[in-house]
Amino acid sequence: MHTSRYALALSGLLMTGAAFGQVTPPATGTAPAPAAPAPPPAVPTPAKSAPYGGGMKINISPDGSKYVRLMLWTQVFARYNENNTGTLRAPNQPKESQIDFGIRRSRMVLLAQLNPRFLIYTHLGINNQNAVSGGVSPTADGKKPQFFIHEAVTEYKVNKYLNLGAGLHYYNGISRLSSASTTSILPIDLPLTNFPTIDALDQFARWIGVYAKGRIGKFDYRVSMSDPFLTNLPTNAAYVAGGVQTGNPLGLGVTSATGINTGTNTAQYNPQNTSHVYQGYFSYNFLEPEANLLPYTQGSYLGTKRVFSVGAGFMFNKEGMYSRPTSSTVALSTLTPGADLYAAVPTDKHDIKLFGVDAFYDAPLDTTSRTAITLYGVYYNYNFGPNYVRFVGAENPGYGAAALRGNAVPQSGTGGVFYGQVGLVLPKNLLGPKARLQPYVAYQHANYEGLKTSTGDTKGVNIVDAGLNVLLDGHNAKVTLNYRPRPDFTNVNDVQYRPEITLQTQVFL
Repeated sequence: MHTSRYALALSGLLMTGAAFGQVTPPATGTAPAPAAPAPPPAVPTPAKSAPYGGGMKINISPDGSKYVRLMLWTQVFARYNENNTGTLRAPNQPKESQIDFGIRRSRMVLLAQLNPRFLIYTHLGINNQNAVSGGVSPTADGKKPQFFIHEAVTEYKVNKYLNLGAGLHYYNGISRLSSASTTSILPIDLPLTNFPTIDALDQFARWIGVYAKGRIGKFDYRVSMSDPFLTNLPTNAAYVAGGVQTGNPLGLGVTSATGINTGTNTAQYNPQNTSHVYQGYFSYNFLEPEANLLPYTQGSYLGTKRVFSVGAGFMFNKEGMYSRPTSSTVALSTLTPGADLYAAVPTDKHDIKLFGVDAFYDAPLDTTSRTAITLYGVYYNYNFGPNYVRFVGAENPGYGAAALRGNAVPQSGTGGVFYGQVGLVLPKNLLGPKARLQPYVAYQHANYEGLKTSTGDTKGVNIVDAGLNVLLDGHNAKVTLNYRPRPDFTNVNDVQYRPEITLQTQVFL
């Protein structure tokens, strides 16, 4: 019995082994082709850069009507500058010229709209920092520039024709350039004549006050009422024998060796000015409308819009200036130390009355080659009182506080000013598929009554900027090379023109 079981088990194992051990003979004929190799893994295609559009925008609602947006931009200068006569680069160190570097602007704007009727935005940043100026002590060095609030605004939309806002705002009057965007400037910089009261009555062209803005059809308007900031001139309101006489009534005159202070008939900002500042700008767009959510006006659309706008504006400040005529004389010996100089020395008060009229045209020329043109012109009529003139140098490379140091030019004054600019976007593909070239020219001519030669003739101010924008990604990434033969008014009878060559990089996100 056991023998039978073993036989059966052995037979089963042999049969199983024979089944697994069978070999199928090769088929006759041609052998089959080998299997195709597996395809290699796909290489990811580099993502194409998308148009900037709304930028760094976080939508709070599905339709995007509620959002938070952040904008950042920085402009850096590398510059060769032949300085105005007598410029110092350090204490007691005259310098005829130098190559220097600086941060023209580095700013950010944070804005939010959490309800279709409400808008809030804050604008912060620094300006004009280099190695010798623009720091926390701007006339001493360039270290630790003040990071300050440019704008802080709340706004309410009353209806489709009217918005009301309040805060530290940029709703200036006078001209389109008086509320210009600094991210889309056609030439390398603004002429600064468009900000005639910058850091005198205002905070870097901004004001604390209220405003109204809106659009009715093709007509745009903005009006504002603001407080003037107190002047930042040094002053001794009470008489101090031998003390600082700038920014008080004695500063409106010159003192002789005999102690007689005689008026110069040259107006200055009134340190006692507390009158409201009224401004307005009104424009009509004949072609496409422009965005008006924020106050900033576009410098160049690079052919993405067809815009033709004409406008006019004003600024008025009652008794914002004061002066003393040449017939005004004061013997310092008659002044008691501690006496109120504003009561002891009579002055004449002058209203600040500033007007502008301008036109802006920006349009594509040829859609195939994507060429475009930008044209802008403005005329200013400024009245600050008798013989007023002010000198300003952007990101000034000169050390100290002398008005004519470094690259300073006549920036504003009583008189008339014409400023114009033209730019052309050249055909595409000159620098590859993305980068574009935009040459430009800007010209300013001014006649300020305070700039007189020894013969009594008014000396005109002529400033030319010529340059090239290399638009790597529109205004979001561009490099600008600019040449300026700058007038040096150290000697108004012999104005010299100094070369100023600037390379600027800009990134705007």
